[in-house]
Amino acid sequence: MKDKYTHIFEPLTVRTMTIKNRICMMPMGTNYGEQNGEMSFLHIDYYRQRAKGGTGLLIVENANVDFPQGSNGTTQLRIDLDNYIPRLFKLCENVHKHGACIAIQLNHAGASAMHRYGTKVSIQINHAGASAMSSRIGGLQPVSASNIPSKTGGATPRPLTKDEILAIVKKYGEAAKRAQTAGFDAVEIHAGHSYLISQFLSPVYNDRTDEFGGSIENRTRFCRMIIDEVRSQIGPHMPIMLRLSADEFVKGGNTLEDTLKYLEYLNDEVDIFDVSCGLNDSIQYQIDANYMKDGWRSYMAKAVKEKFGKPVISMGNYRDPQVVEDTLARGDCDLIGMGRGLIAEPNWVHKVANDQECMLRKCISCNIGCAGNRIGGNRPIRCTVNPSVLEGDTHLGRKVNKNCNVVVIGGGTAGLEAACSAAEVGCTTFLLEKKDVLGGLATEISKIPAKHRLNDFPVYLQRRAAALDNLYIFKNVEATLEVIEKFNPHIIICATGSAPLLPPIAGLHENIDKEGGKVESILSMIKHVPDYPEDMTGQKVVVIGGGAVGLDVVEFFAPRGAEVSIVEMMPAIGRDLDPVTKNDTKCMMEKYNVNQLTSTALQEVKEDCFVVKSPEGEVYELPFDHGFVCLGMRAQSKVYEEVSKAYKDTNVRVENIGDSVRARRIIDGTFEGRNIVFTLEQKGFL
Repeated sequence: MKDKYTHIFEPLTVRTMTIKNRICMMPMGTNYGEQNGEMSFLHIDYYRQRAKGGTGLLIVENANVDFPQGSNGTTQLRIDLDNYIPRLFKLCENVHKHGACIAIQLNHAGASAMHRYGTKVSIQINHAGASAMSSRIGGLQPVSASNIPSKTGGATPRPLTKDEILAIVKKYGEAAKRAQTAGFDAVEIHAGHSYLISQFLSPVYNDRTDEFGGSIENRTRFCRMIIDEVRSQIGPHMPIMLRLSADEFVKGGNTLEDTLKYLEYLNDEVDIFDVSCGLNDSIQYQIDANYMKDGWRSYMAKAVKEKFGKPVISMGNYRDPQVVEDTLARGDCDLIGMGRGLIAEPNWVHKVANDQECMLRKCISCNIGCAGNRIGGNRPIRCTVNPSVLEGDTHLGRKVNKNCNVVVIGGGTAGLEAACSAAEVGCTTFLLEKKDVLGGLATEISKIPAKHRLNDFPVYLQRRAAALDNLYIFKNVEATLEVIEKFNPHIIICATGSAPLLPPIAGLHENIDKEGGKVESILSMIKHVPDYPEDMTGQKVVVIGGGAVGLDVVEFFAPRGAEVSIVEMMPAIGRDLDPVTKNDTKCMMEKYNVNQLTSTALQEVKEDCFVVKSPEGEVYELPFDHGFVCLGMRAQSKVYEEVSKAYKDTNVRVENIGDSVRARRIIDGTFEGRNIVFTLEQKGFL
């Protein structure tokens, strides 16, 4: 509530822009734009939702100032031509209706190229530079400060000539003028995250010997020229924001101390510093890994604020309103940035203002639907915990037109989402869970310390369920046909989840999860989490399976000093992970010298060793003090098969969702749970 969180709801004025509260939506790419770079109407709806939810300032995702060379995505917004102004104007109109401010981020990817409710709106202008992917810029060679790739294994860019640099500077200014014409309240220049300006600022990328390389003054020259050109185009009243990687977290990169020095050359005409961190090769700091604490990087913003005395934005896993309030109260920053947090919960501000913080749908920082979809898969963003990122929870405005009894079997996240969604539209809903706890595998996995944030989702679903008078939850109840029939169901949803996959490998079933044994499944490992010592130096841990589950085990034991080996039959470990988790995992295994055995197959399980076969065909033993078999999960579909057969010739609709269809990710079950609304439509209840 506003009385409790006075700092969150204090307005802030910067030049002619007054932001009604201190919550700022960060510029996260969406892939919602049109193929030609124009903002789509779906795109507009997406930002309008966040403005309607009370957000004070929206910074629209980076817009390309120089197509195609500066592009970092196939559907990235463009602002390099006047014909993009009308749709951007429409966006600003929609956001301003709700009292929000809006800015846009201007960008050139460089060598990184690929890849109204009272709110203010800003736009981020960008040039990808060396971050551009050749396949996404028409086969052109990416450009940069030098010929150094923007990430390990990336394309080799060509250095920009001086004439090209001057031309790009002008493009930033022209883009900023278009943003002003379109109605944005501010512009943000993207000078971080391995994009073009960052490629000039960072010694990691810049080895030039002319006036744009070498000394701090020279490396800042390009950015300084852009700031001055933008100011000359937009005049004295419109705020300029500068996004920066305050600590690059790579060997040889800019540290926070380095950044404080180079900002001395950039301070003039910048009104707000947007203090981020990380480069492409340290993306887990740029897009925070899930184990990082709420607001962990506020010290960077504080350092910038203390030195330059200007408003600063801090971001980094902010979810908890009390942490947000405390950070602002300490004076670490002036605005709190949320990206993924507002993807998950568009109404974060309104819920906090109206004493509904217990009902916040908190982002769990899994990075699957957002970063995984956009960066990893070149797809529009989605969200693990929010099945309606684009359209919002529109089902809340609908009600069934006749009595409908829904029985949901299984109280994991998929089952809970289905049960809540059905009850919210007026169905009399019964949820049956055979265990004494809800949340399924999400609740279990969250018991691993580094995965504790995952528990926020089942907690939210349970609170949501508890608020529904027409949703009845029965724990410790086996969903037999006799029990189901008592509820006179019209629709039955099976969400019985999955269990560890244990194939017929010699010795596996005889040794796994035995009392006093050394071979465990992931569920047994979780059960014993409190029992493992903090110091496991000298102990051998061997993990079979290089997917997400196996890596969770590695992540737990490696920092404890254990000698960890991971065995994967495929050529790569963690191949299906999102880019953030994948890079973080790579760094973690390098840091702790994890022995990675790829293209290696498990042959036999013994009580104190695994027998494996190398890529060369050698069969040998891997002895262990603790052995874990993490070969994935298998669907538990027996109940669905029985129920489908029993109701085959009736008018009762039986559906199977989540992991009981096929073991996948939580995001899949969340979407399928919400799809109960479409089932109700098909059956004539809506």
